Amino acid sequence: MALTTVAELRSTLGVGTLYPDATLQEVCDATDAVLLPMLWANTNFATAHSNQGTVGTLYFDTEVQDIYYVGQTINITGAGAHFNGNKTITGVGEYTITITTNHVTDATKHPFNPFATVTASTYTDWTEDAAVQQAALMVSVEIWQARTATLSGSNLVDYQPSPYRMSAQLLAKVRGLIAHALSPSSMVG
Repeated sequence: MALTTVAELRSTLGVGTLYPDATLQEVCDATDAVLLPMLWANTNFATAHSNQGTVGTLYFDTEVQDIYYVGQTINITGAGAHFNGNKTITGVGEYTITITTNHVTDATKHPFNPFATVTASTYTDWTEDAAVQQAALMVSVEIWQARTATLSGSNLVDYQPSPYRMSAQLLAKVRGLIAHALSPSSMVG
C-alpha cells in the first residue's frame, strides 16, 4: 500500500522528468515507513517463538485469544524464513498462537529482536482516506526538501536556518490530519 504515488509526488514537486521514478519512489517508501506504523491497523507484535516439529508457536505480551481464531489467515514479517509469509492459525492460547511451519529441528522459546509483526485482515484502506493522503504527500515533500534543499530549508522560530527538518516536528505537522486514524498504541509517550 503506497500512501503517496510517484506521479502525485512528481506533480506536486513540479520536477517533471528531471528525477527518475526510482529516486521518487524512495521518498514515497520512506513516507510509508514513517506514517503506516502510526495508523490504526489489525497488527500485533510477537515477542518470541518456538517450534516442535512443524508446529510453530508465536508468543505475545498481550492477550490474543479474543483477537485471533483457528483457521484465520495472518501475515507474519520479521520472524525468519520458517515463520514469515501468510500462515493459517492452527491453535490459539491466551498469549500464543500456533501455525504450521517447515522447521526440521525443535527449538525452545526464544525472543524476536526486534519483534515480529503479525497482521490479520484489515478493513480500512488508508489510501482511500483523503486526510491521510494529504498528510502523506506533505511528509513526502518534507523528505524531498530535506534531501535537496540547502540546510534542509527549515527555519527556527527566530528565522534562523535549522538542519532539523526531519525532527519530531515532521509528524507534528500532520498530526491534525491523521488524528482520526492514529493507532492508540502509537500515541504512547
